[in-house]
Amino acid sequence: MAFEGLTSRLQNVFSKLRGKGKVSEDDVNEAMREVRLALLEADVNFKVVKDFVAKVKEKAIGTEVMESFTPGMVIIDIVNKELTELMGGSQAKLAKANKPPTVIMMVGLQGAGKTTTSGKLAKMLQKQNHRPLMAAGDIYRPAAIKQLQVLGDQIGVPVFTLGDKTSPVEIAKQAYQHAKDNGNDYLIIDTAGRLHIDEELMEELRQIHSEVKPDEVLLVVDAMTGQDAVNVADHFNKQLDLTGVVLTKLDGDTRGGAALSVKAVTGCPIKFAALGEKIDALEPFHPERMASRILGMGDMLSLIEKAQSNIDTEKAKEMERKMRNAEFTFDDFLEQMEQVKKLGPIDQIMDMIPGMGKLKQTKDLKVDEKQMGRIEAIVFSMTKAEKQNPDIINHNRRKRIATGSGTSLAEVNRLIKQFDEMRRMMKQFSDMMGPKGPKGKALKQLKGLAGKGGMKFPFR
Repeated sequence: MAFEGLTSRLQNVFSKLRGKGKVSEDDVNEAMREVRLALLEADVNFKVVKDFVAKVKEKAIGTEVMESFTPGMVIIDIVNKELTELMGGSQAKLAKANKPPTVIMMVGLQGAGKTTTSGKLAKMLQKQNHRPLMAAGDIYRPAAIKQLQVLGDQIGVPVFTLGDKTSPVEIAKQAYQHAKDNGNDYLIIDTAGRLHIDEELMEELRQIHSEVKPDEVLLVVDAMTGQDAVNVADHFNKQLDLTGVVLTKLDGDTRGGAALSVKAVTGCPIKFAALGEKIDALEPFHPERMASRILGMGDMLSLIEKAQSNIDTEKAKEMERKMRNAEFTFDDFLEQMEQVKKLGPIDQIMDMIPGMGKLKQTKDLKVDEKQMGRIEAIVFSMTKAEKQNPDIINHNRRKRIATGSGTSLAEVNRLIKQFDEMRRMMKQFSDMMGPKGPKGKALKQLKGLAGKGGMKFPFR
């Protein structure tokens, strides 16, 4: 995650405050000095840091904090709220035209990921039951049109193109008419970029803007370029009146300063963040959730949303029943692997669970795609009977499975041993969490209390 260094610095600052029964003005000053250094190290704009620290300090030296029983927690809460405000306060949603199609103009420098982001955005809209059309308006970069067409084929979204001999302004104009005639409710125009900002590019973009009057002008910037990304956003905003920013490579080895500076410097909200290469690795940007992740508090809401959109509820219920009754098979194991893969990289999932990012065991947790492929090969080499009843897999069967999967006997043995341990653990966990188990009874009591008090708890 982009903010790993910042998160660990801030957690050190707050752990010192948490241990204090009372907090003095000197304690606050010391903490704010460290917060300031942490933000500057994360490549946050200097002026933004100065204003942020001043706001937090003013609120932290208030009477309610000084006299609170948990001053450290109150200060963390202030920082959380101010970080959220810094990134826009609340989610900035995609605009919608009164009369379709809604026109989205994608702009940015070459190499920021405009074309790929256009495909990701089209995929997201498609999942929401919209009918997007993508228009290939970058006629200068070799293979840009082909790249968009390949993406369109991959996700089943039509691509409008007039080749590389027609002007981008004419392409945009005809694409708009095509979207109207064919019932496409969103038109995403992939425009040309340059290696740096120049007047010729800006003039072309202004002409497209004037011709199709877009509802959204989204600037795609590479988060790994840090403050340069903010400067680019500022320049484009002055020329084109941006409506939003999309940050790409926010999962890369980046300090995250762009995410914390762009709204404050340009007044332009971050609407989406790209966290990975896959076509569905684009998320709406929620400032409050990002603030929570930066402070190491996790982001359960995003994780729940990911699970809801990617995991089949009926299959999950059936899997739970199988686990409880110790009927879990290798077929189920493969299905579980597929479901987990849909959620995204394991390290990103861990970042979303409160406290998990801090655990030493999860710090370097990376799932090797090749290793997952080898596990799948082993399971596919088993007979139907072996998958359904792993207990029958003796030494000779294991040798045959190893040969069939192109793996070693040791790898097959290791997988079967891990599978047995997992099955046993699942059974123990299910017994504990079941209605008759100690945890199950506690949950039942909490549900009863929640019902009496009119409160709602997310317990099953």
